[in-house]
This record gives sequence, structure tokens and C-alpha cells, in this order.
Amino acid sequence: MRVGTLLVFFTLRIHKVVSFATLDSFTIRHHAPSLSQSKLWNSRDDSVSPLDTITKNPTRSILFSVSQTTAGAMLGPFLDSYHSANGVLQYDSPFFAQLWGSTSIPALTTTWWVPPLFGLAGFLIGWLYVIFDKVFEEENMTVTPPIILVGISLFTFQYWLSGILYVNGVDRYIIFWIMSIFAFFGYSQLDGTKSGLVTSVATALGGPLIEIGLITTLQGTNGGYHYNDLGETGFFPLWIIPVYFLGGPANGNLARGVWKALGKLYSDNQNSVNKSGCSDCKDSRVVPCPNCDGVGYYTTFGREVKCNCCKGRGLVMCRNCFDWYGEDPSDIEAIREFMSRIPD
Repeated sequence: MRVGTLLVFFTLRIHKVVSFATLDSFTIRHHAPSLSQSKLWNSRDDSVSPLDTITKNPTRSILFSVSQTTAGAMLGPFLDSYHSANGVLQYDSPFFAQLWGSTSIPALTTTWWVPPLFGLAGFLIGWLYVIFDKVFEEENMTVTPPIILVGISLFTFQYWLSGILYVNGVDRYIIFWIMSIFAFFGYSQLDGTKSGLVTSVATALGGPLIEIGLITTLQGTNGGYHYNDLGETGFFPLWIIPVYFLGGPANGNLARGVWKALGKLYSDNQNSVNKSGCSDCKDSRVVPCPNCDGVGYYTTFGREVKCNCCKGRGLVMCRNCFDWYGEDPSDIEAIREFMSRIPD
């Protein structure tokens, strides 16, 4: 538990990520889009693809990759030690570090390939969250440092508890259901997004498959290992699957927080690299109001009504510019002040 806390506070400085609350998004949620509205938003989606998310700011992407890999490589071996220390698995050639543990139960029991493998897992899960958040339009989900810390702590506790239950002889089926409850609770309370579900399922399936490959290919080498309970699969007990699943929200929310924080820190650098400006509004900072198709009013029950979203001006602040300029989409007063300076 203490490792997860230290990792978050000393390797990451994450600011509170703002909620999704722009004027034009409000109209999209409360009014059925017309054909011209659909064209407007399809144009936006095409201009900022998941690949663009990765490539448009290399500095942000590189630092994000390094931070996710480092976080996984640092925390992963300590989580894995809960299993090796409690006899869930056994390495053929382990190395130890007592640290805050004891001589009989050191804090770290691992082998050479564990840190890079957990680092790779952190890298992949982090990028899957960022990409799928873009695909499912969930990139503005609010993630705060406490949520990130709770997610990592819950994942750490789940790892520890699974080892404690095993070493005390609890039936593997009972462990499976307990771990499944933890996984469901963690996902529903700390994530609940399509991005999280897809990534967590991929982690829950891909992780065990990688373990089968490792157990098979490393057998007889100095990196070999095995589970002491071969379980239902002949390689490991099935309760390892929900443990992997919870790794999705734990790593994913961390990735969201880091990605948002880096977006704020390096937004100016991004703008200086790409002089073309926002591709949605051509750097005008405004786009046609999607509620009234940019005319300032709409017809309802046979009469013309002034559009409440754009105040009859036909323009709203460009949604894509918030990310482009690193501005706060929930700062309604700043939006109103800016729009008051835009000529009719």
C-alpha cells in the first residue's frame, strides 16, 4: 500500500483534471443533431484522429510513455512480490531486497524480466486508455489525484489479499469470487467507461496468455518460474484473471491524469511547433453553433426562437481549442468574457 502512495506522489505531479462542460457540448446533449450538425462534428472527429493524439505533440507523448513505463516498472515488482512471498508462484533464480520487509519475508522478491515486463504493461495500458478515450469520446472524463491514488491502492490491496488468502489455504474458487468482486467494484466506482472496459478485458485476457508463454519458454532458464497451484488451466488458478482486470482502472486513471497534466504543461510548446493553429476553426476560436446551425435562431411550433446557446449570434467557442490552448472548458465566466469580445 505504501509503495503505491509513494509512487503517485513522488513520480507524478498531477493537477485536478477539469470536467467536460462546454456550451456547444451542452447543446449536443440536449438537442437532436441536424444533418448539418452531424457534418460539423464528423469533420471535427476526422481532423483529430487517435493517431493525431499521439503524434501532434511529440514531447507530451514521449514524457507520457516514459512516465507510464517507469510507474509500471517500479510498482509491478513489489506487487508481484506479494505472490512470490506467499507461495503463489516461485522463481527458479530470484533476487531479493529486504527494504522494509524482514529476512524471512523481504519486501522484494523478483527476477530479471519482471520490471521491464510490468513497465511494458504500464506503457500499453496507458496508451490504450488514451487512444480508446479518443475513439469513444471519453477523453474529458474527470480524474483527480485522490481517484488515482485510491485505484492504485485498491489494486495493491487486491494483490496482497490474493496472496494472503492463498497462503492460508482458502479454496481457489472462493478466491476467484472475492477477486471478481474487487474487480467489479474497482471498475464500476473508479472508471465505468467503455475505454476502461475494453482495456481491462484485454488486460485480463492478454496477461494470462503472456504468462503461459513465459512459463513455457523460460522453463529451465535463470528466468524460469511456475505457479505452485496449477489450477484449472494447468498453468495458474483462474483467480489471477480478475486480478489482472483491476490493473486496467488502476493504470488507466493514472494514465489519464498524467496525460491531462502533460497537456497543460506542454500546450504552449505544442502551439509553437505547429503554427497552423486549430484545424476546426482555422484559429478563429469560434465555430457555427450546432444548436441553430449557425443562424442564431431555430423554428419551433411554427415560430422563430432566439437560440439560447449562442444568444442569437450563431457562433459558439470552438471545442477543440480548449485542448489546443490548454484552457479550462468548465470556466464558464472566462468563456463568456471571451465571447463578449468576438464581433457579431
